[in-house]
Amino acid sequence: MFVTGRLVLLVALGVIPLVLFTSGGAPAWGVAGGWVLLCAVLTGLDVALAADPRRVEITRTHPDRALRDEPVAGEIRVRNLGRRLLRASIRDAWQPTAGAPSARQNVVVPPGERRGAPLPLLPRRRGELRSAFVVIRAAGPLRLAGRQARVDAPARLRVLPPFTSRRHLPSRLARLRELDGNTTLQVRGQGTEFDSLREYVRGDDVRSIDWRATARAGTTMLRTWRPERDRHVVIVIDTGRTAAARVGDGVRLDAAMEAALLLSVLAARAGDHVHLLMFDRITRARVTRVEGSQLLPALVDAMAPVDAQLIDTDWDAALAQVRGLSVRPALVVLLTAADDPEAARGFLAALPAVAQRSRLLVATATDGPGEVPAHRDAADVYAAAAIERARHDAERVRDAVVRAGGDAVSASADDLPPLVADRYLALKAAGRL
Repeated sequence: MFVTGRLVLLVALGVIPLVLFTSGGAPAWGVAGGWVLLCAVLTGLDVALAADPRRVEITRTHPDRALRDEPVAGEIRVRNLGRRLLRASIRDAWQPTAGAPSARQNVVVPPGERRGAPLPLLPRRRGELRSAFVVIRAAGPLRLAGRQARVDAPARLRVLPPFTSRRHLPSRLARLRELDGNTTLQVRGQGTEFDSLREYVRGDDVRSIDWRATARAGTTMLRTWRPERDRHVVIVIDTGRTAAARVGDGVRLDAAMEAALLLSVLAARAGDHVHLLMFDRITRARVTRVEGSQLLPALVDAMAPVDAQLIDTDWDAALAQVRGLSVRPALVVLLTAADDPEAARGFLAALPAVAQRSRLLVATATDGPGEVPAHRDAADVYAAAAIERARHDAERVRDAVVRAGGDAVSASADDLPPLVADRYLALKAAGRL
């Protein structure tokens, strides 16, 4: 059972009869005891007349999946299986990161009927959110007390990455259309394939004239070219301990997911095959052989439950998985920490084997060392030294990646996704992919 504030107020009102009767000569303990007994009788009667909160049926209506930081409109419905009017307050047992309202939802359900109450959610964390039960309080007609019960009503909500880098997609798709042949001039080169024939116009490269087509058509015909399709893009997201570092308003793993999603959608629109691997010592998520409109839902669904693990990544095993994903030369994008020589020692030793057969890009989300402060006191001197050391370490790792045959980029969490997409487009435009 439970008691409400009305019972406390009723007990406090006992001061009035206590003052009135004791001033007439009545014993104080007798008046106080009588008032407390009256309150206890009313409380017991209220509990006895309250509806049974266990004789209810709970159903929920909300989507199975939602984006992080996006509101979710839900409803919880209560069916009264008892014979008495149910005056209930409901609290759902979602974990705090689900963003459920802290106030209880109040419903009044007649016998045999069903009533609903809104239950909006605002999830603030990726992954599986669960609610195992609902706590129902059924108040009596006097609202002094009532009965409380826990009703099992399991529910789950999968919170997906928000894909905020989607805003960069239209501009990159426009550049991709230019590369795919929507420009007036196309030049043959490495990494291109035949597209179509068109009439020669002044200024075109005469080396692209197709003489056989010219003889058949009776006018000068020119071959046009476009970047090769059906390339393979393998994206590896490090889920080891370095992925748990704070970067901007989130962690490095979230920034890596945003970069992977933007690059994946862009590569799929370009006609390339995308493979995703999230790895530390074991495979946390893997998406391969998914094409077209099914790719993005598969990626966000696989990423949703993955969190950074406080262990070192086994890069030999990770890159062995990469070699199994694509037997042909591919673009391999490693999203990991490349700003500390000690943390990067493991994957630097494994890079040459990958760079020998594939294009390699190492991308890092970082806050950056910042600006060197003016030297006003000892604290500024130490801060300046730390900033210079961070820059020096990042340069050492970048140089080591280049010596291994790859390319390295680093940027803030917001700037990394478009930067990785631009590098992919640059490789397409140069015919190196």
